[in-house]
Amino acid sequence: MVETARYLKDVEADVIRPLSQAEAKSAVALLKDAARQEPAIAELLSGDDPLKPFLIAALTLSPYLRDSAAVSPQLIAAALSDPLETVLEELIATARDCWKPRDGQTPSETEVMASLRKAKRSLSFVVALADLGRIFSARDTTLYLSRFADAAVAAAIDHLLLGGHESGKVVLKDVERPSERSGLIVIGMGKLGGHELNYSSDIDIVVFFDPESGILVDPVDGTEIYGRMMRRLVRILQERTADGYVFRTDLRLRPDPGSTPLAVPVEAGLLYYESRGQNWERAAFIKARAMAGDIAAGEDFLRQLVPFVFRKYLDYAAISDIHSIKRQIHVHKGHGAIAVKGHDVKLGRGGIREIEFFAQTQQLIAGGRMPPLRTRQTEVALKALAEANWITQDIADEMTQAYWFLRDVEHRIQMVHDEQTHNLPDTEAELKRIAFMLGFADTASFSARLERTLRSVERRYARLFEQETKLSGVEGNLVFTGEQDDPGTLKTLASLGFERPADMARVIRTWHYGRYRATQSVEARERLTEMMPKLLKAFGESSRADEAMLRFDSFLSGLPAGIQLFSLIGNNPALLSLIVRVMSSAPRLADIIASRPHVFDGMLDPALMAELPTRDYMSERLRSFLTVARHYEEVLDRLRIFAAEQRFLIGIRLLTGAIDGAEAGRAFTDLADLLIEQTLTAVEREIEAAHGRYPGGRVALMGMGKLGSFELTAASDVDLILLYDYDDEASESDGEKPLDATRYYTRLTQRLIAALSAPTAEGVLFEVDMRLRPSGNKGPVATRIRAFRKYQQEEAWTWEHMALTRARMVAGDEDLGDETCAVIAEVLDRPADVAKIAADVREMRDLIEKEKPPRDIWDLKLIPGGLIDIEFIAQHLRLVAPARGLAIDTHGLTTREALQALGAELMTDDDLQTVLEGLSLFTELSQIIRLCIDGPFVPKEAPAGLVERVCRAGDCPDIRTLEGEVKRLSKAVRAVFRKTVSA
Repeated sequence: MVETARYLKDVEADVIRPLSQAEAKSAVALLKDAARQEPAIAELLSGDDPLKPFLIAALTLSPYLRDSAAVSPQLIAAALSDPLETVLEELIATARDCWKPRDGQTPSETEVMASLRKAKRSLSFVVALADLGRIFSARDTTLYLSRFADAAVAAAIDHLLLGGHESGKVVLKDVERPSERSGLIVIGMGKLGGHELNYSSDIDIVVFFDPESGILVDPVDGTEIYGRMMRRLVRILQERTADGYVFRTDLRLRPDPGSTPLAVPVEAGLLYYESRGQNWERAAFIKARAMAGDIAAGEDFLRQLVPFVFRKYLDYAAISDIHSIKRQIHVHKGHGAIAVKGHDVKLGRGGIREIEFFAQTQQLIAGGRMPPLRTRQTEVALKALAEANWITQDIADEMTQAYWFLRDVEHRIQMVHDEQTHNLPDTEAELKRIAFMLGFADTASFSARLERTLRSVERRYARLFEQETKLSGVEGNLVFTGEQDDPGTLKTLASLGFERPADMARVIRTWHYGRYRATQSVEARERLTEMMPKLLKAFGESSRADEAMLRFDSFLSGLPAGIQLFSLIGNNPALLSLIVRVMSSAPRLADIIASRPHVFDGMLDPALMAELPTRDYMSERLRSFLTVARHYEEVLDRLRIFAAEQRFLIGIRLLTGAIDGAEAGRAFTDLADLLIEQTLTAVEREIEAAHGRYPGGRVALMGMGKLGSFELTAASDVDLILLYDYDDEASESDGEKPLDATRYYTRLTQRLIAALSAPTAEGVLFEVDMRLRPSGNKGPVATRIRAFRKYQQEEAWTWEHMALTRARMVAGDEDLGDETCAVIAEVLDRPADVAKIAADVREMRDLIEKEKPPRDIWDLKLIPGGLIDIEFIAQHLRLVAPARGLAIDTHGLTTREALQALGAELMTDDDLQTVLEGLSLFTELSQIIRLCIDGPFVPKEAPAGLVERVCRAGDCPDIRTLEGEVKRLSKAVRAVFRKTVSA
């Protein structure tokens, strides 16, 4: 701070000019009205001090200042008399202390918000006048704005912590200094961290907390408690009220903001930066500063991040990555005119961002070895770079002068309407306003000075990249700028394996133009540029490279953002290879990635291909994932999110060959069991909340078909039967809206079907088929256990007993499940008429063949000798086993396990091996095809990668050989079927 006090009256004559005489007259009228309330203003108007025309000019140039003065004349009066520093220091102190209790009464949130807004409005008014009058430099302006932001955020944090203490959520160590030793860390980022806030700046903050700081009643609740506090913090600072706002507040610079809470545990933050932190995050943390909350803990946190931000050793790839954050700016190379009107002085050519990045890239590269370069402020960084002989003193001076001139321009743009904008006006009239605010006589002189400055910055910035290594990794050109195709690039694409290089070049230009959300940010496009050689090489090596590339393009078009993905792909060759495989083989998986980008997180797990997660592990993960769900609909959404991610990860393992089709079937089924179990639990809670419990009521869910035999595919629906029982004496449920038994369990079943199959924002969990219940579609959707027993013993058809051979309890009451299993065992263990069973099975198979003939040889379920034949063999053997004197229980077995148990006694070894061989191949192919595509498999139309994958699964060199193998095996299986299912 300066030692000599500065007053507004120190303004020099003609420092700024009024926009027009008409505006000046309007400003004088406003001041005369204000003078009636404020004697200091009346005294000013009666004299000839230079302050008078300055004030009039300022009010004509800034509608925001004029409106503020009209509403609060005291703002002018306060600025006229006291030293500016005194006024501003008092306002900062007022903001900092507004949370403190007075007369034993803690201020309400509304009172804190009002105090901060009034102080901010006053400070903004005084700072603007001091800046326009050249009493303050841009350095002073940015410093006071930043210090006020520190005070406002710190006060809000103290208010929130004190409120948490009074409500019993936290126990403060010192209620008079709530933040001290609280472990709640608020880091100011960007311009806030560097004490360089602009006039209408928003503020970027990142919040961390130490769960073990000792103030949380239960450390486990830290994320929820501090998350709520941060939502209130944002409201306190940025909600617009009658008193205005304080600062727009952005918390998106925290680690992985799409999936992390607003306040991140310290250990989780450190782990993220150490393991997943990107170079753009390193650049962001150059300016990071502990500015509120527990300052000591914040400074310690930043000290621990120093090795992440400033690496001692950087390889060329890291340097190239740092440079690539803003590579496209350097493409301009200083050529072409810079249009002043509409120019973005922050992000445009030669703008503030280029100066900041000029310093930051060199800080990142050299700061690990040169601690003096680890400084937050741009001007100080430029000076340190010169002192370290990293740049010349002339360049440092030139860039520093340009920086503060552009900051002056930026402030004037924002002072007009207090808007967070960096674009100069498009019209001559409005550009004149900015020129006058800067003290220029006209727009021509201002434009000339601005263009010289922008071009100077642009030139220096471009030279920074002149020695940068060109894109490498492939031989030949890779140029995707402009509208016309580069002949050398087309040649390179053709050599890489693309059949339509011109089409591919056009697609890639679309990415670089930022026409997709994923490539709209400069940073995302630059990361994409860096990884382009690897990407094109990987796709070029796949069969039908063009199709795979177009599928990747479709995937990109649906992504909400791209920078994280591109960074991860660029640094992880295995991940890139996996993505290429998905795009070239599995459109269905590609669609899942595009619609649910969060599934990528699982792909980054090093253990992904090592082993399948156990059922117990998935169960614990699911329970944990559902704990944060606050209501029924959120439970259903989170079940769908979990299902999509886990199905995807199982599918990736199957696609890559890490697991086979049978293992995939078991994994898909285990997942389905867990999801159905949790869905039933949620539905029962909902029914009980509305209708109460049914006395003695019990519910059990029986899985049928592929669900029962652990053979679900990625696209399977689920066959279910809901069974129930209750006390005979009970007539209705005990809730506020009681229901009789039939309606109660019908309602529960209908809610369950809807919970599983209704489309929500997160999709469908399962399509549900309940046609295997007693009496099929004609019967009630829910069946009482005694009715189920009677039906199965007295009325069921042979095909219904066939279905029972695959039945398995998947959820619900264990005792009722045991009763159901006993009923099934009793039915299946009765000696049956072998001839009738065989005739019924053959008749059923003939009926299916007639009504649902196979499309072609690749309809592996329906072809003669396909999966249905194999399943029918197993079911037939189970039904006839008791009549043959065999007591073989196949409950809970897969089709393969059932065949092995039954076939060992009831089939020849050759026949059994033929059927098992067919089952293995058809299961493997079906699992892969259902995973990769929706609809039929037509080799000529299927993705090339899928054709290769099924050939590999069948251990065949090409698709024709595989087709021959399917025909051979299916013919052999059909022969075994006819032999086995006979009288």
